[in-house]
Amino acid sequence: MPHSYSRLLGLLLVAGALGTAACQRDSNQDTAQASPTDIGFDRYKARFIDSLWYYNPGWASSQGFHKYDAVLVLPTAGRRQVENAAAARGLRELRGFAFDSLSPNNQTDYLLMVNQLRSTRWYNDTLRSWQWDPSQYNLSTPVAEILNGRYQPLAMRLRSISAKINRVAEYYEAAKANLQNPTREHLELAILQNRGGLDVFGPALLDSVSRAALPAREKDELRARIETTRQVMQEYVRFLDKELRPQARRSFRIGKELFDQKFRYDIVANASADEVYQRAQRHKQELLQDMARRATRLWPKYFAAQPMPADTLTRIRLVIQKLSEKHATQAGFVDAVRQQIPVLVKFVDDKKLLTQDPTKPLVVRETPLYMRGSGAGASVSAPGPYDKGADTYYNVEPLDGQPAAQAESYLREYNQYTLQILNIHEAIPGHYTQLVYANRSPSIVKAVLGNGAMIEGWAVYAERMMLESGYAGGSDEIWLMWDKWNMRVTLNTILDHLVQTGRITEPETVQLLMRDGFQEEAEARNKWRRATLSQVQLSSYFTGYSEIMALRDELKKRDGKAFDLKNFNEQFLSYGSAPVKYIRQLMLR
Repeated sequence: MPHSYSRLLGLLLVAGALGTAACQRDSNQDTAQASPTDIGFDRYKARFIDSLWYYNPGWASSQGFHKYDAVLVLPTAGRRQVENAAAARGLRELRGFAFDSLSPNNQTDYLLMVNQLRSTRWYNDTLRSWQWDPSQYNLSTPVAEILNGRYQPLAMRLRSISAKINRVAEYYEAAKANLQNPTREHLELAILQNRGGLDVFGPALLDSVSRAALPAREKDELRARIETTRQVMQEYVRFLDKELRPQARRSFRIGKELFDQKFRYDIVANASADEVYQRAQRHKQELLQDMARRATRLWPKYFAAQPMPADTLTRIRLVIQKLSEKHATQAGFVDAVRQQIPVLVKFVDDKKLLTQDPTKPLVVRETPLYMRGSGAGASVSAPGPYDKGADTYYNVEPLDGQPAAQAESYLREYNQYTLQILNIHEAIPGHYTQLVYANRSPSIVKAVLGNGAMIEGWAVYAERMMLESGYAGGSDEIWLMWDKWNMRVTLNTILDHLVQTGRITEPETVQLLMRDGFQEEAEARNKWRRATLSQVQLSSYFTGYSEIMALRDELKKRDGKAFDLKNFNEQFLSYGSAPVKYIRQLMLR
């Protein structure tokens, strides 16, 4: 499931804190053997991160660095010029270090920093989503993060909110000035999320103002600014709906050239976008073969009185449909997620798959309104490296208000088997666990400049690793449904390419996902929507997963009987959220 990523005006990247002995040994060795070049580079990294937060206060807040909480960046052309100039200056400074003289860990940091600075300019000057994606302008997200935080007394956080929203009118005017010929899909998302964002400036915030230890004058001033913010956001929604909608003629497809470039900046893989696409096509056939074998073995158990269809796709589909009949209720879906978490914790502990930290809270909650509508049914919002004690939220979108038939389709997709796989992916030992480990990396750079393909790839790898370790008894039922789930990951990559670089239509997409992916119609249509709103992110799952599996296979072959799964998992996670290609180099050195 996706996480919200943007390069400059607010990256929701998640991390936490847990470490490993292997990571600590590497850190100690690097410190003991540090060369003058490494010492100078370590000092420069600290300045680099300080500069990063100075230019990106919203991103800083999401990472738990709250010095700039009160600052609101106005998305103007002048601001983009300042960001580009800072990126150019950073690249010049990095060229002053002798790359070959740096330690392996610092070489990785160097490459991450270069990629960040180059991608900053590419996003501003080439992709230019600030011009055609009105959904990236939404003040409710940073305000909600400050309000929900526990890092400062309420009064201090409210003062930051007050200062931030003081220039709300200028913020949305700059957004209006930027927008030209948007895509219809991103315009609809912007309307939905900004309307939902009004809830952030509603009773909960006003109640906090009433309770806070603030002078009456400040309370009155903040209440007035909250009301102004609501009016400005409502006007922005009206502008989008009435004035900008007639201009919404741009295609959501960014084309092959931009897609390939974005893949290089965002994924940082050993392979090109085309090579990963071909790899996914081959893996699709491998999955179909395994599904056919398992469906054949399960047929007598569930269809004893019926002849088995000769067509393998029909056979697989019928078995999956039968297994999907068991699922949570529409009203109890969020609770069903909540109840599974302790089971996963116990299994990981019993099998000693990795060390967990019981002091880091995981809070299952309904997805806030301002985060809904992107096509993600579940996601994780976790604290950054500067706010390690804060809660990690597992956001689950409730099914309240959905038509019964639509909810039933969704529940069949997330049945008793796939719901467990979803929770492994999003929570334990998937995203939540990986992001709890991430910030113990000796390098803050690796924690901050997290790689989406590594993060998503680990979550997919965690699913398979759990089943390989005997989760759910290793039954054909759970493996067949994991094959179906992994087919979705594989088709994500295929669909990402076809949607963004080709001409595939919504009916063709739904047919592909329902036929080859055995997905419910609600899930297939939801995926189409997501594929039109994002680019490259859908490719991150399969790319990261396949590279992690290849690395593990390589180490198994090298180490033979000495290979230890727990050691592999913990050493892999000890390098933060660096790209898998860099972690591979560090683990094989």
